[in-house]
Amino acid sequence: MSTDEGLSLDEGVRTLLLLMPRLVGRAKRMPVPEPLRTLDLAPRHLSLLSYLLFDGPLTVNELAARLEVAPATVSLMVGDLSRKGVVNRREDKADRRRTIVSIAETNREAVDAWLARGACAWRSALEPLTSEQRRVFVETLRSYERAVTGNGE
Repeated sequence: MSTDEGLSLDEGVRTLLLLMPRLVGRAKRMPVPEPLRTLDLAPRHLSLLSYLLFDGPLTVNELAARLEVAPATVSLMVGDLSRKGVVNRREDKADRRRTIVSIAETNREAVDAWLARGACAWRSALEPLTSEQRRVFVETLRSYERAVTGNGE
C-alpha cells in the first residue's frame, strides 16, 4: 500500500519491472549519428567513448579501471575503434609503455551527438535531487545490476 512518503516495496518492484524494459528499448532505439552507423559500434564502445568524451584522454589502464574490465579487453576495444578511426592512440611522452586514448577529432561531433541526448536526460532527472539522493540512486542501480547478473551479495 502507498504512503504519502513513497511506494511500498511491491509497488516499487512492479513499477520498475514495467519501466525498465521501456527505458532499455528507448535507449536501443537512439539513432546512431550517420558518420558512425557503418562502424558497427556496440554498447561496450558507448561506455568507453562516454569516459573519453566526459573525462578527456585516458590511458588504457584508466579506462580498464573505470569500465571494470581487464586492460587487455580495453586494448582490444581501442584497437578496434582505432582501426575504424573513432579514437586515436598515442604513446605517453612521460612513460612510453603507456598508451593514451582520445576521441578522434573527425568523429568527436558525432560521438557527442550520440551521447548528448542520454546525458541531457540523466542531467534533467538527477538535477533536482540532492547529492545524497543521487548517490543512493546510482548505488541502487549498481546493486540491481549485481543482483540481476548473479554478482549480488
